[in-house]
Amino acid sequence: MVDIGYTMMTEQAGPRDLVAHLVRAEQAGFDFSVTSDHYSPWLTEQGHAPYAWSVLGAAAQATTRIPLMTYVTCPTTRYHPAVVAQKAATLQLLSEGRFRLGLGSGENLNEHVVGGGWPGVVERQEKLAEAVQIIRQLFEGGTLNHHGPHFDVESATLWDRPADPPPIGIAVSGNASCELAGELADLLIATEPKPELVAAFDRFGGEGKPRVGQIPVCYDPDRDAAVKRAHAQFRWFGGGWKVNSELPTTEAFAGATQFVREEDVAASIPCGDRTEDFVSAVRPYAEAGFTEVALVQIGGESQPAFLGWAERELLPALHAL
Repeated sequence: MVDIGYTMMTEQAGPRDLVAHLVRAEQAGFDFSVTSDHYSPWLTEQGHAPYAWSVLGAAAQATTRIPLMTYVTCPTTRYHPAVVAQKAATLQLLSEGRFRLGLGSGENLNEHVVGGGWPGVVERQEKLAEAVQIIRQLFEGGTLNHHGPHFDVESATLWDRPADPPPIGIAVSGNASCELAGELADLLIATEPKPELVAAFDRFGGEGKPRVGQIPVCYDPDRDAAVKRAHAQFRWFGGGWKVNSELPTTEAFAGATQFVREEDVAASIPCGDRTEDFVSAVRPYAEAGFTEVALVQIGGESQPAFLGWAERELLPALHAL
């Protein structure tokens, strides 16, 4: 059985709505949740970008059962890794052990806001590896002094530290990131159901650890409305990580996706209310060896209807995979 998660997508709803949606997702029976950590939406049509960590703190108090997770936080540019360690430790305490820290090398879209330019992919991976090591050392307790190639830490101590630190996940897209995740992470994070990612993660030390995937979906009883909404808000998704990690603004994403058609989006994202279409979209993750899959329902205003349908029809079907 694959665990099915719910995504609090900060790019498409305000903070109070995000928390309310998660409370309903917990009631509906979702097994876990993930939260994006963005400074900007991908496209202007999405319209939101509240601070994910404040949302998570509120969500930890508003829910009782459902696990929480960042999907994903970049601990190298907009945030210093020592600050990420403090935030994650605090959230683990607030949620009483329900938090997992998902990390990645970041996107220019969110990280450029602090200035300093956007490094190449090799440097981004080097910085991520060093950041993970800093975070783990702070989780272990004591006072940390660190002077590395990318980060300095001066006499840092986590004064409120959980007995069981949050597990760390690392997002992967290719062999190099799988090697990093296999060596340093407690779980794999990916947005594509590629068996080769799971195999590489296992090969580099990840065998037996959780593998978490994510997939966008667009429920609506009116399929045409679902397709239009998916196109308006999620046409960027097909660009692939090598493109999506480099573009700096919503205007750049609008330009890069101006020729993407509605039928192109509908071919890659299940739209409408046919349960079997959604199950078919999730099945490749199960077949590739993923243990968990988080769903992203497209459109902030569509969440209540989706969650009711998921409770009645979709979750029972997906839990049968």
